Amino acid sequence: MSKKNTFSVLKAFAKVRGGVRVKNNKNTADMPVERIPTPRQVVLPMVQHIGVPCNPTVEVGDIVAVGQVVGDTDSFVSAPIHASISGKVIAIGDVKIANGKIVKAVTIESDDLMTQYEGIKPPHVTNREDFLKAVRESGLVGLGGAGFPTHVKIGFDPSKNVDTLVVNAAECEPYITVDYRECMENSWDILSGIRVLIHYLGFKQCIIAIEDNKPDAIEMLSRVAAQSGENIRVMALKSKYPQGAEKLMVLSTTGRVVPIGKLPVDVGCVVMNVASVAFISRYLKTGVPLVSRSITVDGTAIKNPKNVRVPVGISVREIIEFCGGYTNLSRNATDKNGNPVDVKPYKLITGGPMMGTALVTDEVPILKSNNAILAFANNKSKVKPTRDCIHCGRCAEACPMSLSPLFIMKAAKARDVEMIKKSGIDVCMECGSCAYACPSGLPLVQHMRLAKQILREER
Repeated sequence: MSKKNTFSVLKAFAKVRGGVRVKNNKNTADMPVERIPTPRQVVLPMVQHIGVPCNPTVEVGDIVAVGQVVGDTDSFVSAPIHASISGKVIAIGDVKIANGKIVKAVTIESDDLMTQYEGIKPPHVTNREDFLKAVRESGLVGLGGAGFPTHVKIGFDPSKNVDTLVVNAAECEPYITVDYRECMENSWDILSGIRVLIHYLGFKQCIIAIEDNKPDAIEMLSRVAAQSGENIRVMALKSKYPQGAEKLMVLSTTGRVVPIGKLPVDVGCVVMNVASVAFISRYLKTGVPLVSRSITVDGTAIKNPKNVRVPVGISVREIIEFCGGYTNLSRNATDKNGNPVDVKPYKLITGGPMMGTALVTDEVPILKSNNAILAFANNKSKVKPTRDCIHCGRCAEACPMSLSPLFIMKAAKARDVEMIKKSGIDVCMECGSCAYACPSGLPLVQHMRLAKQILREER
């Protein structure tokens, strides 16, 4: 990424409190997205989004094509799941996904043809209702990691004064670069998606928010936005984690504060990931649903870090094999002839190092919401030793939501429901800033989750 920027851009309206400065490690920023070969099989969990799980709509032995619905439900807060390869359904049963949950899944064995489903065609959209229906049928969920069904997010009450679309291209997590590559490779898809959203949902302005450590993306999208003829502007945000968090993004770009218990739409904003916006544009042109996504594969235990386009449901192991497998940095592993052999990494993560999910195996499928696979060798992944709290206050200083993590940890340990209720834990987004800043290496995020679980049990 070069440091030249010849375009004037908007500055942030408000400074976000707290947060931490992390090493970016954007090692794959200049690597174009490569498409992985068709896998031998895919496993499609029926839970790939926040909301109600889907039910399989196919049976074992069925022949399916790319883009064919294999899972759906009548529930509003859900999104259909489509076959990402063509072939034969060989199993429908329980599988374990990255977060450890056991869910129902459809397994498809590839026929190596990647035959497209004959029913695929661009949707007919003439009004808001048609548009929302098309977005649901596309299977789109938030591609930035949250996995919230997009048709629900943008299906707000038209009577609300929702005037601002914020396109989130901050990508503040270390290592991950797929949103940056989306900006560099598919800028016109992003612009087209923005125009469609403005047209059907009535936004008066759009702000594309990018951290200032991505000057090439700022320049690229500024040039494209300048040709739009609409109120679309690029805003450069200070590079600081967790700048990309939804409520913080609203504050930075508009100066509006989202109240506790409310959503961005309650202050007139919708925040969408940049890849989600680009996908909407492509779907309306082609009718091809969400069957693949781009992910970053990086870390000290990956031989050849890459940005890769993969079918949903491919295993983490196959993706790592495409990137050359694991390195031997974790130990000097050799076979009986003395030749180096691959070894398992010390730490394997889906998502970023701050908010990602640690895996115990690479035999898990990629979901729609996964944006990265990171693998680290044990001599390159340091974990702070845990010591007693020194009451330095750095955790509270780092919290972007003005919480007191130490207070919450004590309340969670004591299982004191009243203290937890007073703590404001409901606004914690588990960004990890407190744990990152803690010199004593306390497992603060785990205690934030424990506190939330105690409240859920109480309610």
